[in-house]
Amino acid sequence: MRRTAGKLADGREIIYFDDSAEAPPRVAVDTRDLPESQPMSEVRLDPLTREWVAMAAHRQTRTYKPPADLCPLCPSTPGRPTEIPEADYDVVVFENRFPSLAQNVPEVPSTVDGEALFVRAPGRGRCEVVCFTSDHNKSFGELSPSRVRTVVDAWADRVEYLSSLPGVEQVFPFENRGEEIGVTLSHPHGQIYAYPFVTPRTERMLEAALEYYAANGRPLFGDVLEAELRAGARVVEESPHWVAFVPAAARWPVEVVLAPRRQVADLAGLSSVERDDFASLYLKVLHRLDALYNRPLPYIAAWHQAPVNVGRDELWLHLQVFSVLRTADKLKYLAGSESGEAVWINDVTPEQIAERLRTV
Repeated sequence: MRRTAGKLADGREIIYFDDSAEAPPRVAVDTRDLPESQPMSEVRLDPLTREWVAMAAHRQTRTYKPPADLCPLCPSTPGRPTEIPEADYDVVVFENRFPSLAQNVPEVPSTVDGEALFVRAPGRGRCEVVCFTSDHNKSFGELSPSRVRTVVDAWADRVEYLSSLPGVEQVFPFENRGEEIGVTLSHPHGQIYAYPFVTPRTERMLEAALEYYAANGRPLFGDVLEAELRAGARVVEESPHWVAFVPAAARWPVEVVLAPRRQVADLAGLSSVERDDFASLYLKVLHRLDALYNRPLPYIAAWHQAPVNVGRDELWLHLQVFSVLRTADKLKYLAGSESGEAVWINDVTPEQIAERLRTV
């Protein structure tokens, strides 16, 4: 893989990750006349749940469902410059033009309305876009194993860098696919958020992992993985270095977890052979997911990693892929129980979904 960094017209960073050193040099200049990016993000702490909420009103003006010939993630063409100046690319990462979190946000008062209960802070972090291919009509599942490996290397590169930024506490790479998920740009891409706090889900996982380790002297996720392998009923795919399974307490109508057999804190810690092995296994899982309803499955693919400064020895890297589609044409809505009380009700058993995925 070859890595080339540059700048966009408004000063945002762009980085090209090429499959090989034989790719053309990345020297194209962004010719757009763009104002300097000035995000106004802040975060506020909910005193009742102790959870941070990001406020980013400037995102209301972000690009929304453009036609294919106006896609900002496609390569630039004569007379139509996009977010990517080059005429072609393999994988590219750049700072989001409409970020929820950014490094250059202004300072804000430490409270809302001067009330000590309502804590606020600058939304200091970073949001990046990861384009998996220059082909607007492809999906992640249609990439070659070598291209997936380039994407994994790009993720690892960004995780290592973003984890070093001042104030960043957690890095979260993810992909949203499909209009049912809320995707507003159909070009195959994902994002990476660098948060100034540890997210609520990760806090819960870390609490459980610490309690389990104190009682048993072993990592909780490792024992979960061994239990899933012993049971076998929910395992979808296996490889020398990875396992894909439907969790025994799956929340979503379609949900698969991909985990390395070795404990790793984050993507940057994966070995070369583990990255190669993931590329092969993940493509098999995605092909099964698309075959489930004989249509492209809308999904969220979420990388759960250890935070930057805590839980490095207790948590276990894993990818959670889940969908809101409960049948070929029906959505799972997060209604009263799920949205109001975070108590999930699944309409299908994990064993049923695992069996269907194994046989498609």
